[in-house]
Amino acid sequence: MAFRFVHTADLHLDSPLRSLALRDPALAERIGDASRQTLARIVALSLKERVDALLIVGDLYDGALRSMKTARFLEAQMRRLQEAQIRVFLIRGNHDARSLLTQSVLWPDNVTVFPSEGSSVILKDPAVAVHGVSFEREHAPESLLPRYPAPVPGAFNIGLLHTSLSGSREHDDYAPCSVGDLLAQGYDYWALGHIHARQVHHEQPYVVMSGMPQGRDIGEAGAKSVTLVTVDEGRCTLEERFVSIAEFQQAAPDLGGVEGWADLEAVLRAQMQKVLAASRSEHTVLRLRLEGGSPFAWSLRRDRDEVASRARAIAEELGALAVEKIEIDAVLPKQAAPGSTAADELGQLMREEVLTDPGFLKDAAKRLDDRIRKLPAVLRDRFGGDEQARAACLEALLAQGANELEARLRGGDETGDAG
Repeated sequence: MAFRFVHTADLHLDSPLRSLALRDPALAERIGDASRQTLARIVALSLKERVDALLIVGDLYDGALRSMKTARFLEAQMRRLQEAQIRVFLIRGNHDARSLLTQSVLWPDNVTVFPSEGSSVILKDPAVAVHGVSFEREHAPESLLPRYPAPVPGAFNIGLLHTSLSGSREHDDYAPCSVGDLLAQGYDYWALGHIHARQVHHEQPYVVMSGMPQGRDIGEAGAKSVTLVTVDEGRCTLEERFVSIAEFQQAAPDLGGVEGWADLEAVLRAQMQKVLAASRSEHTVLRLRLEGGSPFAWSLRRDRDEVASRARAIAEELGALAVEKIEIDAVLPKQAAPGSTAADELGQLMREEVLTDPGFLKDAAKRLDDRIRKLPAVLRDRFGGDEQARAACLEALLAQGANELEARLRGGDETGDAG
């Protein structure tokens, strides 16, 4: 007799979708509660597939957020599973440990929340043992593996663990351990949470990081999923099932041949249609990067508001798509660059003298370092994690600033068609 379960983690209920696009009231109304909608979708999938259990491997909540409405929502979703005789096995992660909701939810009888000292639930038909350890406090700097019970002989052993494994640049170290440490435990399936990207680290026995089921910003781009597992005669079959309500995407359309507004609109429309065709979610939040060579480059830089207005109008027309942000890094093609206007001369002066002056570069580097020191620690590496990367970042920022200044000074020199 087969045993089937859904493995998920890191729902971060009520965590806001951190996107400028959500300043749009209409978009916020549609997908502002995406984390809740995604949980309801996971429950619906569990019911449709008639699974035996749902595993939630930590960070069901999002830190200090507290809402009794969320507690009641959770209870209602779990009762849907209870009515279908689907068990729920849950451990608390680092965000759950500091959430006041942890003490507010009245779980129905089908839900098992594993304690911080570790415990097991043994099912008889078929023989399955589920083991779990919850975070007691927000931080868990040492391995939690010593708290896990020994595998049950003759049973299919599943372990729930919220862990950073051996570390990740995007996440702090929590309950660190290696894949080898997990294999040595003797379990048949390790259901992991904490890292937001899905990854199968080992097969037979399986070590699976489920990833988060709903992204929250462009740094968590792409459609998100859960893992549907079927255990039959001790062997696992895994299926990735996409459940996200909204997904974040990035696109960099080719600006070659764009000489005016009509050309730009045609390129943007084609790119957005391509993104929509590939989307696996009901809604897509898109960040556009306009780069490369185009005779229309300076108008794009100068008239950013017009670019954004036209892009968002196309997105609204297509539906199910919102433009979160537009980054413009377009330049004139080298062969098309004129050299007789005041703006051209200023641009040449900036690149050949100002941006190569040692004193200017030293002052600019100091200003950048001062700004970076004021940022939260988690954001500082985005501007270069070492001296060489920091220098490259500074060079890129200065070049971008020079392009912006030249675009503004160019004014009416190059306007393109009126569309």
